[in-house]
Amino acid sequence: MNLKQQITLEQNKLELAVTQALEIAKKAGASDAEVAISRQTGLSVSTRMGEVENVEFNHDGALGICVYRGQRKGNASTSDLSEAAIQSTVAAALDIALHTAEDEFAGLADRELMEFAPADLDLCHPIEIKPEYAIEQACLTERLALAQDPRIVNSEGAFTSHTSIKVYGNSHGLVNGYASTRHSMSSVLIAEENGAMERDYGYSMARDASKLWTPEQIATEAVNRTVDRLGARKIDTCNVPVIFHHDVASSLMGQLVMGISGGSLYRKSSFLLDKLGEQIFPEWLNIQERPHIRGGLASSMYDAEGVRTKDLNVVEQGILKSYLLTSYSGRKLGMQTTGHAGGIHNWNVTGKGETLGQLCRQMGTGLLVTELMGQGVNIVTGDYSRGASGFWVENGELQYPVHEITIAGNLTDMFKNIVAVGNDIDVRSSILMGSTLLESMQIAGN
Repeated sequence: MNLKQQITLEQNKLELAVTQALEIAKKAGASDAEVAISRQTGLSVSTRMGEVENVEFNHDGALGICVYRGQRKGNASTSDLSEAAIQSTVAAALDIALHTAEDEFAGLADRELMEFAPADLDLCHPIEIKPEYAIEQACLTERLALAQDPRIVNSEGAFTSHTSIKVYGNSHGLVNGYASTRHSMSSVLIAEENGAMERDYGYSMARDASKLWTPEQIATEAVNRTVDRLGARKIDTCNVPVIFHHDVASSLMGQLVMGISGGSLYRKSSFLLDKLGEQIFPEWLNIQERPHIRGGLASSMYDAEGVRTKDLNVVEQGILKSYLLTSYSGRKLGMQTTGHAGGIHNWNVTGKGETLGQLCRQMGTGLLVTELMGQGVNIVTGDYSRGASGFWVENGELQYPVHEITIAGNLTDMFKNIVAVGNDIDVRSSILMGSTLLESMQIAGN
């Protein structure tokens, strides 16, 4: 039996357990129920200076059930999939539901929104990886990095390969399951010069292991990024244009995700409250969600509530066109779910097509941010303040690395003052977005 056949057999077992749990819940008196189960298996290897630090095999997962007694809700979970364990878990959830308050917005997503016939999105590419192979790949990446530049004085390597099976079902008669894989390889380096040390990394991630970067490519990225940081200095406090390198640009959209998520909105704890239909970005900027990209890192035919996903224009010509809602948050807001229980699905932020070099020349003098630190973002007010490092730019050219600074602004202004989004998109992210030039931010330095 090959790997795919084994995965199919395991998925069938999990689907049977979900079906069984739903039947038990119905017989026990639940008015509605939903069950989700995940099972992950894989291998993780970490090395340091060519020596094995850790080899970890995992095979874990749990079944979670949510039952409803009218508008009362109870949750329970178990890692034991025997019939007796499932029965006791259902009983525990029903008992919890007796003691919870009624919530008029609780309940399953509407039946007509369910995805009963999900297509295969080519998310599963399992391979048999032996620990010896994973160790050799991680160590090879380290050796290649250490050999490239004498200033590299310390290194770590890692190789992971995981297969996940997820099954969801509810009392609408829905039981869906799918398998997915994720493989990654990385190298973290420390460089030293004149007594000062800097740290950076390189990595690759893919559904299909054959599409991972080679150890040479990962080592080269890690070395270049690390040695480029040597000689970093602080700069004077100033207010200048800022480019968010594509490594960190997607974090800006991460703040948008938080700001337009239903939970933040119905709690009235978002700086984007009541902004639906309003201009929040420049008119040339668009954000498209495409959930059904074959092999995509964030592709899915349905969300965590079984609601079918669909193409969505989140932002059109700078105007916010959609919130990100679950069935519960949608009801709280008097709207319908958008299929975002569990997160977003493959965002594409369209720009004007400039290269990073062109963005630097357009900026003239300012800061190129390549790393962000800390969590200094207030999603209620939009106030933004984070530690940063990167490169000082003058006359459109990189001058020297910069560290130990803070960049600050307000997300409302930052979004509106985006000047350009480049074409240097990093495909290793679920948010596809190039380097992003902002008109100005406050830099706290010397």
